[in-house]
Amino acid sequence: MASMDRPILTGAGLGKQFGGTVALAEVDFVLMEGEALGLIGPNGAGKTTLINVISGHVRPSSGEVRFRDRRIDRLEPHRIARLGITRTFQVVRPFLGMSVEENILVGALFGCARHQTDRDARAARIDEILALVGLSQRRRDPVLALNIADRKRVELGRALAMEPSVLLLDELVAGLNPTEMAELIEVARTINRAGVTLVVVEHVMPVVVGLCRRVMVLHHGRKIADGPPDRVLGDGQVVEAYLGKSYADRFGFQDARLEDPADRDGA
Repeated sequence: MASMDRPILTGAGLGKQFGGTVALAEVDFVLMEGEALGLIGPNGAGKTTLINVISGHVRPSSGEVRFRDRRIDRLEPHRIARLGITRTFQVVRPFLGMSVEENILVGALFGCARHQTDRDARAARIDEILALVGLSQRRRDPVLALNIADRKRVELGRALAMEPSVLLLDELVAGLNPTEMAELIEVARTINRAGVTLVVVEHVMPVVVGLCRRVMVLHHGRKIADGPPDRVLGDGQVVEAYLGKSYADRFGFQDARLEDPADRDGA
């Protein structure tokens, strides 16, 4: 299991401009090993830009990102992925011409050297991931035939097959119904309990509250809050910038479908 007493990923003074538009401005963060961090804020706040900077898809205009004390903000995305930082996308990007199993295989072959040479280990890991994401019975199906919920499962499985230390989830449950949301969040919770550090970009507050023990809020590219969900989501600046008073007044509720069973047991 990962230890949450040391940082695994840090950002210092991160800025990003697209022409005259400021997407990130002096953003600092520390991600502790093994935690699940929620990243929230209104549309255009800079959440996906920050994920893109961390994963190497966008280079920052200023500042730096470090992964286990190694600076990574000038590395190409594939090199960052090989270090152990993988992601999903808002708009899912599976290989539509391949089967479910082949998509997972791509991740396993790319991300882990032992899976490239040890076929038995690779096959066992793929079986494990297919079971975890609930696609064992659809392993031979073409991804093109899947609905959006199952395509998200494929993308999550492919990212997991790369054996990440940090997994960036960009709106994993967007477009799903409540049952599909609950199922995918339980998968994410299982991944986190296995020691994978999560960054969860999300607009659905019950998902954030049910999965993340810490929340960071961006607004106009700046960090305006960072801390436990109950404190952050009741913060006046966050309410004004993002939630609205009527929504914030509801904060004591937990959606039973998304609540962590361990919390109910007092763990």
